[in-house]
Amino acid sequence: MKKFVPYEKLSKKQKRVLDLKRRKGWGSLNPVTRVAPKGKKPPDYEKHPEAYEGVRIK
Repeated sequence: MKKFVPYEKLSKKQKRVLDLKRRKGWGSLNPVTRVAPKGKKPPDYEKHPEAYEGVRIK
């Protein structure tokens, strides 16, 4: 039986192997066709427009 070693104490190679095992693909989903849901404007946008300079709101 293997001994438990905390993630922080693993070597760089061992961390990489574990990380690759944990990562999963998109499966049957195509990430190109995924669309983020349209959000609402923040309620404070009209009250404090200077706080949202440079923020694009659709």
